[in-house]
Amino acid sequence: MKKSSKPDLYSALKEYSESNNYPLHMPGHKRNTKMLNGGLPYDIDITEIDGFDNLHNANGILKRTAQKAEKIFHSSHAYMLINGSTCGILAAISCTAHRGDCIIAARNCHKSVYNACFLSELDIRFVYPPTESSGICGSISPDSVAAAIEENPNAKAVIITSPTYEGVISDIKSIAEVCHARKIPLITDCAHGAHLPFCTFGQTGEPVSCGADIVITSLHKTLPSLTQTAAAFVNGDLISSKRFEKYLGIFETSSPSYVLMASIDRCFDFLSDSESKFEQYEQLLFRFSEKMKELRRLKVLCHGGDTPENHGFFAFDKGKIVILTGDTNISGVELMRRLRDEYALELEMSYPTYALAMTSVCDAPSGLERLAHALTEIDKTLAYAPSSAAFPPLPEPMNLRITNAELEALPDAELTLYAAKEGTYISRRCIYAYPPGIPIVIPGEIIGASEYEYIERLKKSGVIVEER
Repeated sequence: MKKSSKPDLYSALKEYSESNNYPLHMPGHKRNTKMLNGGLPYDIDITEIDGFDNLHNANGILKRTAQKAEKIFHSSHAYMLINGSTCGILAAISCTAHRGDCIIAARNCHKSVYNACFLSELDIRFVYPPTESSGICGSISPDSVAAAIEENPNAKAVIITSPTYEGVISDIKSIAEVCHARKIPLITDCAHGAHLPFCTFGQTGEPVSCGADIVITSLHKTLPSLTQTAAAFVNGDLISSKRFEKYLGIFETSSPSYVLMASIDRCFDFLSDSESKFEQYEQLLFRFSEKMKELRRLKVLCHGGDTPENHGFFAFDKGKIVILTGDTNISGVELMRRLRDEYALELEMSYPTYALAMTSVCDAPSGLERLAHALTEIDKTLAYAPSSAAFPPLPEPMNLRITNAELEALPDAELTLYAAKEGTYISRRCIYAYPPGIPIVIPGEIIGASEYEYIERLKKSGVIVEER
């Protein structure tokens, strides 16, 4: 058998880790082995042997890890998630709503929310965030949640995303009060906000302390934990922790990785003595933000003199570096490519109108200094070019024509996306750019010429669009 000239996965990963490329993307540990005292090798990869507890019936060493999280995050119940935030989202929605029930969801929720609703054939009613011309969604308002509950008093839960992928934070405390006045639980997808309790810019929107009933957060995105690790927090008396545990047992693997759980445990130990590290992190972000005042063409969302108030945001996660390119002669996709090719800086994602760099407490000062230098240099080469067309908001409520149950009863029919340009059809699939994984069209929504044009515009700009 001829040996392949292409490296295997492990070799490719090792080669990349030894290169000069700096990670301005998740996971939050940023490969900073110096800060985190080494790696987690094969020799600790075991199964549920004597003395090492059972994740789904923890009463020993794994229970002590959960208790660490409860203390650090001030939560009544904490759970390690080894299948990422997705399994927590699936369990949260399943434990609050029965088949055919109504649930209120922010339209910019992650596709895992729609998958959970699909599995239980839930009737989804939406609240809509305002959308900027860049395509970035703003904060969900408490008034819009109150209006949705007034129209759907039988709703079994409300679920919103805060912070969003781009760092926009909603007023969780007020939204929770609106929900609790009608005895409706609030689920918060806080996948991108595990660091918020430890940062001064995030504490006003941190969902556990602000009263959310179930909070799902990805430890690996913004904290020093391995990819695929997350946590769930259950509080208050509107949710049965036992019922949540029942569904978590369905959606989470029965053979959890001890390597991943060890990284969660190590992450909690890091957080228990991290005040000075987060202070240094915020100072690093402040210096970066000050440097961004030099930009003339590019803009960095809520940095360099820009504020959340300028956009009507309740608050903003300063750890997200959203570089807006809308009024320049460069797209976000092209900016991301230039940063990679010319400066060895690998960003998290790009969109036609912006590029996103993710930072964390584990970032080295040199990383953000390199990014600031690169942006100021690139900015000098750009010309003013007003945006030709703003990105439209997410589809309107009347576009959702049939429920999940009705959709499943329809006969199978395959159509090309081009066919939607010529007519009006009901989509059987989620169509989304990944990242960030927020559906452009969800199953049951109308897909027609405007949706087709939107998707084609994304594709032409270099954004990968998936259909599932």
